[in-house]
Amino acid sequence: MSATMRAVVVDQPGGPQVLQVRDVPLPHAEPGQVLVRVHAFGLNRSELHFRSGQAWSGSFPRIPGIEAAGVVEDAPGGELAVGTQVMAMMGGMGRTFDGGYAEHVVVPVSQVVPFSSDLPWEVLGAVPEMLQTAYGSLAVGVRPSAGDTLLVRGGTSSVGLALAVLGRLQGLTVLSTTRSPARRPLLEQTGAHHALVDDGHVADQVRDLVPDGVDGAVELVGSDVLRDTLRAVRPGGTVCFTGMLSDRWTIPEFYPMDWLPNGVRLTAYSGDAADLPPAVLQDFLDAVAAGRARVPVGKVYALDDIVRAHLDMEAGAVGGKGVVLLQAG
Repeated sequence: MSATMRAVVVDQPGGPQVLQVRDVPLPHAEPGQVLVRVHAFGLNRSELHFRSGQAWSGSFPRIPGIEAAGVVEDAPGGELAVGTQVMAMMGGMGRTFDGGYAEHVVVPVSQVVPFSSDLPWEVLGAVPEMLQTAYGSLAVGVRPSAGDTLLVRGGTSSVGLALAVLGRLQGLTVLSTTRSPARRPLLEQTGAHHALVDDGHVADQVRDLVPDGVDGAVELVGSDVLRDTLRAVRPGGTVCFTGMLSDRWTIPEFYPMDWLPNGVRLTAYSGDAADLPPAVLQDFLDAVAAGRARVPVGKVYALDDIVRAHLDMEAGAVGGKGVVLLQAG
């Protein structure tokens, strides 16, 4: 009998109930690939979009999951030693090939980043996509300098919380937004210097604090508030469009001369593992271990709780990064 593993399989798009946990054949790595035993994986709204059929790429049936954290079990090309701790992310994971919602995953070597850490797996499982997206939004998109001011629109999302942590570590003054006054303490505890309640008109609040406008902003809410975010940034500053928490992806009747304030730059970020250098990942994990940074884990689930986890994501009830923890053994 061939070896099997437990995994979440989606046969066709639909509601959370289409996420089925069952036994599937254990995958095998070819040269240029890595077989990873998954210890934990993070939950992402892009997986919700894929599961529901809203995503622009991918095919079914599929094991979803754009990220995973675990240990190398096989690397036929010898690129990584067996037992190496790694994080895998993006590059088609969970869309064009089977992803991290499983006990094992096979990914191209280019999609894994090695690290060494004694942090709990439920913490490590929250890091890959969250850190890669936050770091890439800054390093590729905004490109701030120490001492700059940064607006994070959508600050209580997992990426928004990671941006506050990274901003602090990089010497930025961070302004983060939330729609709920009750969640302002979460922003402040994570690293934001100023927690703003988002009523749809954040630019005025930002300019009360920074009259000339912030140096940069990361847009995580979507196109419906982007115009206001642009008006919170100084001439010469940059807005990086990274997320779409509101599920508003496009701008109808976009008129650049009206939308874009003079001198304010607009860019976007949607990178992959190559944008997260191993040294950056290791430095971040070391900072967490030393208490200089924190990983904003919301809720931790078992694999059998995957439907509940997606219901919580849809309801915005995770309160940080959702993680599924798999028991080793």
